[in-house]
Amino acid sequence: TKVIVQNGDTFETKTLSTFRNYEVNFTVGVEFEEHTKGLDNRKVMTLVTWDGDKLVCIQKGEKENRGWKQWLEGDLLHLEITVAGKLCHQVFKKVQ
Repeated sequence: TKVIVQNGDTFETKTLSTFRNYEVNFTVGVEFEEHTKGLDNRKVMTLVTWDGDKLVCIQKGEKENRGWKQWLEGDLLHLEITVAGKLCHQVFKKVQ
């Protein structure tokens, strides 16, 4: 389950699952230190920006070419995660 609360360019996001939970809050255009505790336990510098109607994240740390993109299409949330040239595309459906 993904929970996303948007207030202008400020986002509160939660990813909830049986195995682990993760929360990250950010403001678009403001770089911040992110600790991916509960995921893969990395410390990275993260910058999220807008590219049209997509949120684009670039993470700088021990692995190159790492980040994600998120966008809405109707009631679907698309998430593309990139790591070292590999791509994972996930689609979430909005609960009514």
